[in-house]
Amino acid sequence: MRRPGRTGGLRWRISVTTTAVCCAVAAVLGILVHNVVARQLVGEVRKDALAALEHAVSHYAYGTTHGDVRSGVDPPELPAALARTVARGHSGSMVGEFRGEPVMWAAGPADGKALAVWIPYEGTRDRLRAIDTAILASAVVAAGLVALAGLFLARRISGRLTRTAAVARRITEGDLDARVPLDGDASGTAGGGSEGPAGGARPRHHDEVRDVAVALNTMAETLQNRLEAEKRFTADVAHELRTPLTGALAAGALLPEGRPKEMINDRLRALHLLTEDLLEISRLDAGVERADLSRCELGPAVERIVRGTGLAAEVRTAEPAVVLTDRRRLDRILANLLVNAHKHGAPPVLVSVEGTTVTVRDHGPGYPEELLRQGPERFRTGDPGRGRGHGLGLTIARGQAAVLGIGLSFANSPDGGAVTRLTLPAHRPEEGS
Repeated sequence: MRRPGRTGGLRWRISVTTTAVCCAVAAVLGILVHNVVARQLVGEVRKDALAALEHAVSHYAYGTTHGDVRSGVDPPELPAALARTVARGHSGSMVGEFRGEPVMWAAGPADGKALAVWIPYEGTRDRLRAIDTAILASAVVAAGLVALAGLFLARRISGRLTRTAAVARRITEGDLDARVPLDGDASGTAGGGSEGPAGGARPRHHDEVRDVAVALNTMAETLQNRLEAEKRFTADVAHELRTPLTGALAAGALLPEGRPKEMINDRLRALHLLTEDLLEISRLDAGVERADLSRCELGPAVERIVRGTGLAAEVRTAEPAVVLTDRRRLDRILANLLVNAHKHGAPPVLVSVEGTTVTVRDHGPGYPEELLRQGPERFRTGDPGRGRGHGLGLTIARGQAAVLGIGLSFANSPDGGAVTRLTLPAHRPEEGS
């Protein structure tokens, strides 16, 4: 079972608060009703007792007794407080007991003595108890109904907030198409007439939870539009630069041999590689990349890729497995990781293959904390200690890994150095011929 304090905190707090308020109101109203009814019932009995006392006093003055009323002079059961009142020359009444039975006493002075009458009070006490029981039962029923209503309303509110939080988490994880479903919008996208303050139109009924959902949808849509504009701009710039760069490279090859030609061609090649990286990222962003999967022995493939880069790296294999992958894309991923390790890390660079897992580790300053939290981002290299660059190598590696279904994780070794781990899907005979 879920712990209410963790998953249903708001729901239970609203329910408990509404129930507590209802109980407090019921208690106050119950006390008021009890006091009013008790004052009325006791007042009626007291009025009867005082009337009986008047009759008893009038009969006492003539030396007779009132046969319908139980009375007496200085009875031993007379309450002490009432006896003191009579001793001061006043009449009074109060609830007490006579021979173990509840009665209403009324007494007054008569020839220096206390003339008292008493009438039964048991019926009045039973009526008060019955009224108190009815008040308590009504309060319990009202509190239960309010608690259920509060729980129902709180469940609706917390459910809507939970859905909004889930969409916010999906947006944080990169799903910019996620939207909070609004009332009357089953598709889950912000539709016409649902805009908040940002959209100009105001909802007909003010709903703070809906306002939060609309604001989140608006934020996601704005963010998505900006990212799409950035992707289109990146792709357009790369396409526009590709043709003149190709011509510049051809022209650079015609220059006379010498240091100027080497410097020009080196910069042109760097700019050409950057343009190709931008084009590759634009294809990955567009989702048009498709993997050409085939059976591949991971150990020999990694050794071949490391040799092909021409970079110094030690390869260690332990029980390499057969995987199903796209060799060209795997080549691209590992090459980018090795280039990144040499450019931003420090030797020695180790590449280990264990089962379907490939680990690339250097002994430099490690990955910056921002990269470990958010992952690689284009045109951001993070910590200046990692060196200079345009930050596209790891971005491309992550995109190609997603195309191949490869798990890619970034970490820092406890004794220093960046650690990148690739987990490839294993090949099963039934998956291909």
